[in-house]
Amino acid sequence: MQCGTGSVTPAVGRLEVLRHGDCGVVIFAPATGLMPCIASSPTVLHAGSSGYGEMLGGMGAGTVARATLMVSGYFGGAAAGRAQSKDGQPAAAARVAASLYGAECMERRVVVTGMGAVTPLGNNVRDTWEAIRAGRSGIGPLTRFDASQLSSRIGGEVKGFDATSVLEPKQARRMDRFQHLAYAASVEALDSAGFRITPDNADRIGVVIGSGIGGLQTLSDQFKVMEERGPSRVSPFLITMMVVDLAPGQISILLGAKGPNLSTVSACATGAHAVGEAAEIIRRGQADAMLAGGSEAGLVPIGMAGFCSMRALSTRNDAPERASRPFDVDRDGFVMAEGAGVLLLEEYEQARARGATILAEVAGYGSTADASHITDPAQGGEGAARAMRMALDDAALGVEDVDYINAHGTSTLVGDVAETDAIKSVFGENTQIPVSSTKSMTGHMLGAAGAVEAILSIQALRENFLPPTINLDHPAPGCDLDYVPHTGRCRPLDAVMSNSFGFGGHNVSLIFKKAA
Repeated sequence: MQCGTGSVTPAVGRLEVLRHGDCGVVIFAPATGLMPCIASSPTVLHAGSSGYGEMLGGMGAGTVARATLMVSGYFGGAAAGRAQSKDGQPAAAARVAASLYGAECMERRVVVTGMGAVTPLGNNVRDTWEAIRAGRSGIGPLTRFDASQLSSRIGGEVKGFDATSVLEPKQARRMDRFQHLAYAASVEALDSAGFRITPDNADRIGVVIGSGIGGLQTLSDQFKVMEERGPSRVSPFLITMMVVDLAPGQISILLGAKGPNLSTVSACATGAHAVGEAAEIIRRGQADAMLAGGSEAGLVPIGMAGFCSMRALSTRNDAPERASRPFDVDRDGFVMAEGAGVLLLEEYEQARARGATILAEVAGYGSTADASHITDPAQGGEGAARAMRMALDDAALGVEDVDYINAHGTSTLVGDVAETDAIKSVFGENTQIPVSSTKSMTGHMLGAAGAVEAILSIQALRENFLPPTINLDHPAPGCDLDYVPHTGRCRPLDAVMSNSFGFGGHNVSLIFKKAA
């Protein structure tokens, strides 16, 4: 392989096959610090080329697909990587890329070794999960401000959380609540995994944590300061407390993680996107471990007022614990909540080598767009169905291999039916797969929801337990699946799916399975 200088480059980086139409292009992207170069400027595999048929079979005809291998040493040495394709047969394309350089192909697997959560049900994973198993609601009247003029005066508040339990007081004052929650969940995820970030591994540890709204409390407070006292009195920390990317930014700074660092912002799909994208970062070899998740602290007057004006929220103010009722005929909107969920993802071999307890494997990730409407799902849940199929293909699993679905299930009139339709279009009109919505207990944590529900799905997988959908007294027309009403139940589980869908038409499905 020749680089721009004409010298042979050590193969440290990515070896990729990009398939488009009837040909494939092999490209080598070296690791940071080396000059980018390509194979044979580049190597193009046309029909009749050695290995072309195998690549074609592995990457799907008439589509764009990519096989990525992480390569170390000189060519002829070992290669580790992951190939993606449309038809669920990714290995062939990777083998073609590897064979061009005498390398061996090995997929980089991603596992979950730690989890942290702060939710309306508890300020850690243990307490949250105990409440879920018991079918207990975390919804109540809003207590942190006067909500008397709002049509919805209830929510899922985090209770008894003190940011100074994990942060120095000065640090806490310079961070918004959504950042506090994200940091607390990150610390729990690391501690539960027995994982330490050190100068030796910091470059290979990253953070992907998102938020649907970010520092809304800080923004609201500082608007008031400016109106009452003038612009010169606005806090110099307004921007860093408000913007979403300062959740992973602050976590990186405080914990010393120097790998990939970014945010996802996709409304209620944010947390799930963060987990999926962090897994992809590990799979393609850019990191060996990632903190991934979402955080939200939008229970502030302006946030509640905005959702009330949309008529998106439940107004069952007289019975808050019964207000979130996904799939029920009497549902009248979602219940807004706050919280955070963070997972520690690791490359499988690294996790095994350090003796980590592997909680689950990230087996599949699907992400699509409805391209339809800013708030309503596509007709029949078409975009959601594509995300589920994509996750199944990514995991190389059939519909019969998934044992449980943690539904997005927000308790909205349109969304619950659309998700039901999407599940039936993928799993079959008469599917018996159990589906439940833990939002019936937590409320809707918006950007944190997907990450928290990933954690709850993994807990279900580990304990072979189906969480209930509480408050489901009378299933609504069009909602005719097994929603595990009222009481959870035990059932052997090997693979579970978690769905997250957001305003803007964002759809994410994650699949977790027991690691072999």
